[in-house]
Amino acid sequence: MAQTLTQVKNSASVVQLAVGRYLDTGTVAAIDFTTGFKPLWVRVANLNASGDAMLEWYHGMAAASAILVGIDGARSLITTLGITQLSYGFTLGLQTDVNVTSEQCSWMAIG
Repeated sequence: MAQTLTQVKNSASVVQLAVGRYLDTGTVAAIDFTTGFKPLWVRVANLNASGDAMLEWYHGMAAASAILVGIDGARSLITTLGITQLSYGFTLGLQTDVNVTSEQCSWMAIG
């Protein structure tokens, strides 16, 4: 049995963390978040009265993908409209359970 392990560290061996919230009251679209670093893990959560939904992205996942935890609690891998890593932050795609007009989302990124 062969295993391939990959470890990624930033050059300063320091964990970088950014958190925030956003509320889109206009037309929902993909949105870029600036963290000041290239994230290795991102979570975006929409916690609202109709139910909670969350996207989670890990270093090495494809662009626009994520693990979706739906309002019903089911987990699934999505390959479009998810999260894309950028050199300075990340893009949240138009995943309609999480990125919803007039609903606040909270996010966390670790690099």
